[in-house]
Amino acid sequence: SPCRFCLHPGLSEDLLGTHPPGAHSLVAVSVGYFLEDFMDMLCNQKLHQSWELLFHHSVVIVCFGIAVLLHQYVGFALVALLVEINSIFLHLRQILLMANLVHTTCYRLNSIVNLGTYVVFRIATLAWMTRWLFLNRENVPPATYAVGTVGMAIMTPMNIILFYRLLRSDFFK
Repeated sequence: SPCRFCLHPGLSEDLLGTHPPGAHSLVAVSVGYFLEDFMDMLCNQKLHQSWELLFHHSVVIVCFGIAVLLHQYVGFALVALLVEINSIFLHLRQILLMANLVHTTCYRLNSIVNLGTYVVFRIATLAWMTRWLFLNRENVPPATYAVGTVGMAIMTPMNIILFYRLLRSDFFK
């Protein structure tokens, strides 16, 4: 995704109607992934263990689904996918925890990289998206602006809470 901005500089100017070739497909495949992961959690995990992630996935499915169906806001969804870069390290953390490798150099290194990518790709990206949405509110139809604003209002606190939990768990035991 960062390469998309270098190859298609117009994307940073117009996240509403502009999107590079393949971006619509990428967002559509992402909707499919979130739907599949949602169904997998629903079928294979207890609700009290997964409700936050189910809620997160619901918001993403609605927001990305609008972009896919309308062929609009694909650029904005593409920016949102930058958040998923951090998911690599969140998932690796979970695997290391399940393998009982918490007291290893690999886990410690992953914790540091996880926190760094969390700040850059989650916190900073969500802050940038919120700012962009606010600055471009006159260009976004009211219903879509409402969905985007509610989506950001849900995702930002969820990510800040998860950041706090990661800090507490991996650095302030």
